[in-house]
Amino acid sequence: MADNNTAGIGFEKQIWDAACVLRGNIDASEYKSVVLGLIFLKYISDRFDEKHQQLVEEGDGFEEDVDEYISEGIFFVPENARWSVIASKAHTPEIGTVIDDAMRAIEKENKRLKDILPKNFARPELDKRRLGDVVDLFTNIKMVDAGSSRDILGRTYEYCLSKFAEQEGKLAGEFYTPSCVVRTLVEVLQPYNGRVYDPCCGSGGMFVQSAKFIENHSGNINNISVFGQDSNPTTWKMAQMNLAIRGIEANLGSYNADTFFNDCHPTLRADYIMANPPFNLSGWGADKLKDDVRWQYGLPPAGNANFAWLQHMIYHLAPNGKIGMVLANGALSSQSGGEGEIRKNIVNADLVECIVAMPTQLFYTTQIPVSLWFLAKNKKQPGRTVFIDARKLGTMVTRKLRELTDTDIEKIADTYKAYIDGTLEDQKGFCAVVDTDEIAKQDYILTPGRYVGIEEQEDDGEPFEEKMTRLTGELSELFAQSHALEEEIRQKLEAIGYGF
Repeated sequence: MADNNTAGIGFEKQIWDAACVLRGNIDASEYKSVVLGLIFLKYISDRFDEKHQQLVEEGDGFEEDVDEYISEGIFFVPENARWSVIASKAHTPEIGTVIDDAMRAIEKENKRLKDILPKNFARPELDKRRLGDVVDLFTNIKMVDAGSSRDILGRTYEYCLSKFAEQEGKLAGEFYTPSCVVRTLVEVLQPYNGRVYDPCCGSGGMFVQSAKFIENHSGNINNISVFGQDSNPTTWKMAQMNLAIRGIEANLGSYNADTFFNDCHPTLRADYIMANPPFNLSGWGADKLKDDVRWQYGLPPAGNANFAWLQHMIYHLAPNGKIGMVLANGALSSQSGGEGEIRKNIVNADLVECIVAMPTQLFYTTQIPVSLWFLAKNKKQPGRTVFIDARKLGTMVTRKLRELTDTDIEKIADTYKAYIDGTLEDQKGFCAVVDTDEIAKQDYILTPGRYVGIEEQEDDGEPFEEKMTRLTGELSELFAQSHALEEEIRQKLEAIGYGF
């Protein structure tokens, strides 16, 4: 077995690149469970080994006492499931069975992980030689939290999630929301304490970013209680592992479940609700839920669940609670299926605090333009809503993908905070605070561009008449070039017998 060496900050890409070399012909969706499952297994084994060694050195004979580990939030790893055993069998035909047995043994000793861990490493289509190489890869990386590197594994897990999302395309929307979008929701809402809820939690990104926010502001992660659920069984398990790695205690229900038909938290009234529900979901079961108590502002249309998700969240909001959610832009202005009336009722109930129009190309999974909606039961600025047009923010990080920078996110969050404090001044083309009466005049359409106006252009000092003369002259030259090219094309076509 190779010697462990502590990986430094920024090794996530190295892990991903190495793991990709070993992937072979396995689909990204299949390989995801292999990589993420092994990251999780290696991490909890490293944590266990560190505590085990400490207990051995103390010499009191408690190194196999389960309670010594559980009391410190460390998962107990049975002897046959420890990474040293797995590493020693890396290049045997039984490696898949060894890993599956290790997962079962860990679940048996740790009730929180029951039925959560992947146990499909022995399947015939998974190349055992490549699997052994992946085990070797993780054997050479020490994943125990250490000083300023305590977030190492979580970042690796998150990085790999994002890369799998990039590869899986549209299907990835079920488990991954871009980190910069989640961070924007969190920085605006600032969930320092209370109950945090996500009714379609995917792999748990909202909770992870909430915990990071609290840590970054010297708060205590134990001051929040986490609630969520997801209908996809694989995604639900990923969320459980993701949160377990982070040390976040969460109630995600006892199994995966449809939020509309099997609400895992029917009596919950949350202080913060953050979500990125599936965009424009059709066939969500409206015909069977016509009399549901959650539809306080109107029956959502059967062909689009956007306002079903929104009303579900409002229903679960505490008296002083806040919502931050991602919605497709169609929800800002749609009148079909009664959506206009629902939106009108929500606005008139004085729930809408802030609407942010987001830049395009933020998602791996869709080109649908989106907005962030922030709602509050007890608004600091009654009768007023702030609109932010952030479409010009962000930086292209690849040819197809844009990300909001820390500065961009801070700008949005600071704008919202100034609105809450009553100190925000309208900025043409970017933000405006608008009375509900004005929204009513706009037929309750919430598109920020209607309210923030057009950014004022700097005067370049060129007199209007001179500018028009110059521009029309340039246009005339372009027209002349166009006619010359047209004539040249005609002549070439005539030369080969296709004149017209």
